[in-house]
Amino acid sequence: MTGGARRLPGASGGAGAPGGAQLPCCYSFFIYKMCCDLKRRFLLLYATQKGQAKAIAEEIEQQAGAHGLEADMHCMSEMDKYNLEAEKDPVVIVISTTGTGDPPDTARKLVKKIQDKTLPPDHFAHLQYGLLGLGDSEYTFFCNGGKTVDRRLQELGAQRFYGTGLADDCVGLELVVDPWIDGLWLALKEAFLLQKEKEGMSTIASAATNSLSTVPCEHKPDLTSKMQQLKLEEEGVRSSDVLSQKLIDINLVTPAQDTEPSLVHSVPPISQSALNVPALPPEYIEVQLQDTHGEDPSLASLISEGAVFEVPVTKAVQLTREDAVKTVLLIELDISGATFDYQPGDSFCVICPNNANEVEELLHILGLSEKGEHFVGVRVKQGTKKKGATHPQHIPERSTLKFILTWCLEIRAIPKKAFLRALVECTSDAGEKRRLQELCSRQGASDYTRFIREPNVCLLDLLHAFPSCRPSLSLLIEHLPKLQPRFYSVSSSNLFQPGKMCFVFSIVEFPAYPTRAVSWKGVCTGWLAELVGPLLHTSKNIQDAKGGSPLTEKIPIFARPSCTFHLPADPSVPFMMVGPGTGISPFIGFLQHRQKLREEHKDWEFGETWLFFGCRHQDRDYLFKDELRCFLESGTLTHLKVCFSRDLPAAEVAPPKYVQDMVRLYAKEVARILLKEGGYFYVCGDKKHMADGVSDAVVDILSTEMGADRLEAMKVLATLREAKRYLQDVWS
Repeated sequence: MTGGARRLPGASGGAGAPGGAQLPCCYSFFIYKMCCDLKRRFLLLYATQKGQAKAIAEEIEQQAGAHGLEADMHCMSEMDKYNLEAEKDPVVIVISTTGTGDPPDTARKLVKKIQDKTLPPDHFAHLQYGLLGLGDSEYTFFCNGGKTVDRRLQELGAQRFYGTGLADDCVGLELVVDPWIDGLWLALKEAFLLQKEKEGMSTIASAATNSLSTVPCEHKPDLTSKMQQLKLEEEGVRSSDVLSQKLIDINLVTPAQDTEPSLVHSVPPISQSALNVPALPPEYIEVQLQDTHGEDPSLASLISEGAVFEVPVTKAVQLTREDAVKTVLLIELDISGATFDYQPGDSFCVICPNNANEVEELLHILGLSEKGEHFVGVRVKQGTKKKGATHPQHIPERSTLKFILTWCLEIRAIPKKAFLRALVECTSDAGEKRRLQELCSRQGASDYTRFIREPNVCLLDLLHAFPSCRPSLSLLIEHLPKLQPRFYSVSSSNLFQPGKMCFVFSIVEFPAYPTRAVSWKGVCTGWLAELVGPLLHTSKNIQDAKGGSPLTEKIPIFARPSCTFHLPADPSVPFMMVGPGTGISPFIGFLQHRQKLREEHKDWEFGETWLFFGCRHQDRDYLFKDELRCFLESGTLTHLKVCFSRDLPAAEVAPPKYVQDMVRLYAKEVARILLKEGGYFYVCGDKKHMADGVSDAVVDILSTEMGADRLEAMKVLATLREAKRYLQDVWS
């Protein structure tokens, strides 16, 4: 996708009568009065997993007032507050995608309801809607949450009053979101006019006929041009304080003389441009610090998805050598004291804190170092202009400031443009203020991507880069998202290791930045690595490690079971696994489970099993090498195919470098298992650099072995996905 914003349906430009005819003033007044008399409410639904869809819905709600409209906004899960079956006004939907293409948890009830096969095809024939889907093209099922709802509404007779937008978090949601919202207002007003016409506004229609009697018949404008004319006239009289964007005087700041742009510095043309910046988000939170004593809430109170268990670590092993490119750890948890069950292939979530040093640094910059243990009273500000303002659900009613910054707010989050806009008002230096305005402006979209989004700049980076910026605590609570739990694949079998659960992860590293003197570790992986440091043994496998005494510290976890990424129900069905690097994690659980079943059921028939594994160096990061050899020797694993991407080949003919190359090498076996024997194919690991390559390899194999063109092979692979026989557990 190019950096320019694409024009979406309904976001048309130009105005006026066809052929350039000038419209009479009486007609313009009629249209203006007609729209003022219209019912201006529309239903705004959002379904969010991490808060992005909600933030965008709130932006739409805020802008609606400037366009003379009223957004009746609800989370999609609040089904008692809206009724699509009886909804007569236009409906705007903002919905994200989670997991492997699933709708967010908050959309599941509605999606289940509309997917009822007994609903007639005209069930939603009365409904007009516009939908904005959020997703990430790094994943196979891009925007599938939105596509699922969109497709089903169409099947039930609903009509789009505005073209569907699909925003890609991989390149920047704003590239689609901003123009989609810009075009929404005209589309809504057209929908209202059509709605009014359908309701038989005979009196207004008669007045319209009389008003248009002076316009030549061949020059009568269509409905779209009427609305375009109205849009221009409304914009001409609209006051600056209700605009969703406003122009910033280019003479406020004298541009610096540097020739290269950076986070803190711009160059022409943006440094000399008038700027369109977002409207200032209304404040809605009041904070009071109370020097009182008490206990912080339990971590379980932060999670609504299910029961939280705090379980001890019983073993920690470093699976890679010290000179490996990435450090990989295995952690074993004791779940015997928790009512926690899992299957191989499931995931679970770790509730993790922000880095303690970063929390202390943030307190210091905000001048609150002495108040970390003060309890925080949070309430909705009286008289706020934010509609539907409520107490943030992820902020406990009673907790200390340090608890909130440690466990509740994602202080590493990449600041959204609305946050940057709010920070402008907290900045005293004119040059710094101007640069923040540029970064959140429409003209600064590419700078925002280059200097904020791509380098993962966070709040602390901004506060170092713009030292005169001093945001209030209430502003941080308003704009910083909830600190999300981190997902991990289970790397064990409860049948093989009763009461134990293992998982594997690479320690994530973020390089130093001009405003960040040292590199950072991932929020969760860095915390886990520090937590289990006393138990670590440098070892290449689990068996060699001697379990030390359990840590007194515990890790809070909760279940996140997979719906599909499980072993075949029939053990006689063959399957193939592709998992380079830490992508091997769930397959260790698969093989442990299969081995135990083979030991307990000697009379069962078991299908063949394949594993394609890859790493950089055979002697540095070959994970589970000894375990895989044992599985192979016992017959639990039938075929093991391994490749090393950075080892120099010893033979004249270079061996396969990546797992997708190895898969191609065994094309006939892949085709046999998938096409003739009804087998399964599992892929786990990096999406962009591996899973897509494996998918392409399988398509090529199917095309060759079937003697069909590539399009036909892609259809076959889509059928396998639909049948849950080609399964992925991938990340970007």
